[in-house]
Amino acid sequence: MKQITTKQFQVLSDNDIVWNLLTKNCTEKGIEANEVEAPFFEYAITSSWLDKRYLYLNRLWFDGNEAVGFVFYENPCTDIYFCLRNGYEELADEMIAYAEEHMRGNDAERTLLFNPQQKALMEAAAKRGYRQCFVNEDWVIDFGKAKLDYPLPEGFHLVAPKQADPVKLAICMWKGFDHEDKGPFANWEAEDPGTDWNPQKAWQGVISDIMAPPPHATYEHNVIIADEKDEYVCFSGMWWVKENKLAYMEPLCTVPEYRNRGLAAAALSVHYRRMKELGAECMTGGGNDFYRKIGYNRKTQSFGWKK
Repeated sequence: MKQITTKQFQVLSDNDIVWNLLTKNCTEKGIEANEVEAPFFEYAITSSWLDKRYLYLNRLWFDGNEAVGFVFYENPCTDIYFCLRNGYEELADEMIAYAEEHMRGNDAERTLLFNPQQKALMEAAAKRGYRQCFVNEDWVIDFGKAKLDYPLPEGFHLVAPKQADPVKLAICMWKGFDHEDKGPFANWEAEDPGTDWNPQKAWQGVISDIMAPPPHATYEHNVIIADEKDEYVCFSGMWWVKENKLAYMEPLCTVPEYRNRGLAAAALSVHYRRMKELGAECMTGGGNDFYRKIGYNRKTQSFGWKK
């Protein structure tokens, strides 16, 4: 007999519970089911770009001591995601009702995100007046059906993650994600509580500070590319989820003046070789057509539903 209970998410005590739930869900349903991968949530809550103020709204469902469901947001906080284990479809109505009544956003703002296999959740959403209005598509690569073998361009070299300079890496990602229009990295300085300290901005970084590095990060598999002056110009992060045989690539960036030189393709080729040796069968990418062009061979989908 099922003994269903719920609790609100608490970041320090429940992160492992969520990781294990998402990992087990992907194992049971198969990576081809497009279920939310475990690093998707942990990467978000340990990143500075996520609005952390509403994490307490995320809710877990349990059967006894076993987590079986999760409702949570990412970025923006009005984008709501779901994880529901097989055999617990009867919880779908309750989870949709909770998302509508308690998660952030009004009817115009709130978006429910589903994968194609979440039939029970979509049926429950339809009963409440939600309808599919768009499809997100991302590229992944199945290692058994495709190969990445792009060489590192002449004049560039790899930097071992354990020898990486954290300041150089921060500058690479600052520039690589086009933040230069907000001001050069050299002018960045920490908030001074004695002057114009911004409490909201300070709160945004709290979780990043207390969960850095992320508990399940596998920094040893990151790829860093430097130029002849040893300046970092391309970075590709890697989360190795052994239980799912999944190489979860996040993030990927190249400094603007070094783009279109084959660096990103070379970085992903390094990932391909290394992660395949570890037993990975699949590696994530993104929605950009770049991934298809270099050899990514399968699309994943998620459906956006709104009222």
